[in-house]
Amino acid sequence: MKSQLTFWATCLTVCLMASTLCGLQTESAPAQTQDTQNTLPDAEIQDKLQEQVQEIGKTLDQSQAVQDVSAGVLEPIYQAAEFVAFPAFYWLAFALMVAGVISFAGQLVFAKLLLLVRGNLNVKEIISDLLGLLISAVGLILTTQAATENSSFTESPVMVVSATVVGGLLGLVFYWWGQSQELDAARGAKQAATKTPARRGM
Repeated sequence: MKSQLTFWATCLTVCLMASTLCGLQTESAPAQTQDTQNTLPDAEIQDKLQEQVQEIGKTLDQSQAVQDVSAGVLEPIYQAAEFVAFPAFYWLAFALMVAGVISFAGQLVFAKLLLLVRGNLNVKEIISDLLGLLISAVGLILTTQAATENSSFTESPVMVVSATVVGGLLGLVFYWWGQSQELDAARGAKQAATKTPARRGM
């Protein structure tokens, strides 16, 4: 029963926000078609839209169903954070985030340059690597902030430097693996493309 209430509360939230945005667009459209001099400035339209969004946010914050959904999402995260709040965890998390940043940055720059030279650039791989880089960078910032507030990890230069070195080495290894896989995939795709016309001719 509780899961059903959560589902319908989420659906209602999305519908309310969508209907409000559509209502604002339909209200502003006639004014734009009647007379350009009587249209509201963009700043006023944005202010009205912001006010509507804030009102919806306040209404949803007071909803018990939304509060239950929020508590259900945050509670296990809080419990896990309390369980792993020790310096070794933050050392490992920091090293992994550094590895992710170096790995995805290398794949996004150097690996894509090699693929570009060979004429096998893949837009999906670029988006994937960019997303991985953003996630790793945000994770590194949040890990550092959490470690500063909840442990003594950032107070030990040895732990910070060692985590950075280990993460950097792992990042280089992961970058090399990722680049090798992309180059192998590009090479296989090129070979398949060259063999296909020959088979059709036969």
